[in-house]
Amino acid sequence: MHILITGGAGFIGSNLVSALLSDERVTRVIVLDNFSTGSKENIDEYFTHSKFRFIEGDIRNYADCLQACNGVDYISHQAALGSVPRSIHDPLTTNDVNITGTLNIFTAAKEKNIKRIVYAASSSTYGDHPGLPKVEDKIGKPLSPYAVTKYVNELYAKVYADVYGMELIGLRYFNIFGPKQNPNGPYAAVIPLFAEALIKDQPPTINGDGSHSRDFTYVDNAVQANIRSIFTNNKEAVNQVYNIACGEQTSLNELFDGLKKEAGSKLQPVYGPERAGDVKHSLADITKAKKLLGYEPSVTVNEGLKKTFTWYKEMYK
Repeated sequence: MHILITGGAGFIGSNLVSALLSDERVTRVIVLDNFSTGSKENIDEYFTHSKFRFIEGDIRNYADCLQACNGVDYISHQAALGSVPRSIHDPLTTNDVNITGTLNIFTAAKEKNIKRIVYAASSSTYGDHPGLPKVEDKIGKPLSPYAVTKYVNELYAKVYADVYGMELIGLRYFNIFGPKQNPNGPYAAVIPLFAEALIKDQPPTINGDGSHSRDFTYVDNAVQANIRSIFTNNKEAVNQVYNIACGEQTSLNELFDGLKKEAGSKLQPVYGPERAGDVKHSLADITKAKKLLGYEPSVTVNEGLKKTFTWYKEMYK
């Protein structure tokens, strides 16, 4: 079985590479990445692995997508340009990567008769819908260009399933965190920024008053969801979208306090203005993923924070 991972040098992608290389059902793991947000360091250790193959290319280039799809059985499509603030600053590039790039992958898969695509969707699709917890069939209007692109991916997946008879599974990630998540740059996620600040003993900035809450989800849970989606034989499970989360709500203040405890620090954050396009609260209903995929979060938020902080401490040594 040959599996292509787009964005395999990125945060979630590289963790997925590690898991699939050790899976006996898999004979080849191919990574397509252009290192725009991922890094070679994330996958350096795999280049000598007998089952690993790397293609440097861009999902915006259809020829690169066709090349990467040669001989592939399944695709895990993780490549995307993340971050709500980045999409507000540069909507054109976000659209180009997330919509055109995804359409290229879907079309290349169709041309190469690939069995199934599992693609990274996003909880941002819920937009301004006020209901909690979030249930897959109840969404609102998008609040950012990024959210628009991720919703369009879902619409294209439905059309490709209906028109071309393809199997596509969308995973709506809820604030995935863990090792290999990049703390650098203006659009870094909050947990690596908090960890870096605590390690360097520099007060981090929290956008808003810290009461914003998210369903923070350790990366091993996202990897599990991808693997279950790739290998499921449940026909009812395909051509669906799923919430991938822990089903727990954690505020930014609680999150920082948890990391502070791991660091043994008394550091206090600085509070700044709220970010445009941010949803105030998010919490997932994961009943559907449990029922149809057999998904069950294996790492709690607190366990994940411990593992993540330990990894960043090693990185900054």
